[in-house]
Amino acid sequence: MASHDYSSRIVWTGNSGAGTRSYKGYARTWDIAVPGKPVVPCSNDPLLGGDPGRMNPEDLLLSALSACHMLWYLHYASEAGIVVTGYEDTPVGVGEIGPGGAGRFVRAELRPLITLVPGTDVAVAEAIHHRIAQVCFIARSVAFPVTHAPRFRFAPA
Repeated sequence: MASHDYSSRIVWTGNSGAGTRSYKGYARTWDIAVPGKPVVPCSNDPLLGGDPGRMNPEDLLLSALSACHMLWYLHYASEAGIVVTGYEDTPVGVGEIGPGGAGRFVRAELRPLITLVPGTDVAVAEAIHHRIAQVCFIARSVAFPVTHAPRFRFAPA
């Protein structure tokens, strides 16, 4: 098997001058800095006092899962002769918090709205979703079930 290396740089930005001297004395903020790419300012989950205007780890995981699925969908659609002219997703991840505050995702549902050219066989377009879990790097890496509830619409002729 071939291996791929991915790298990132996480830089904590929440030191207000006293470090972690007290639990409420520092912010749970950081930047994701990947060389050659825009910096992504992040925070923890707003349920834990994080900044709701910044991405959090849960947002990033759900977004990565959805984006990976989309890219494979577009690839397989192209191979099958299915012409996609628009794709947007509003995925939902369901988490749980156990005793002691430890959390985890228990499931996710991808809900893509896919725009097809008129005359496309929707059954073929739908079947593509079932192939993706076998190849999507992110879907193959998560330890929770991922379901799909695609919707289709046709582009104006």
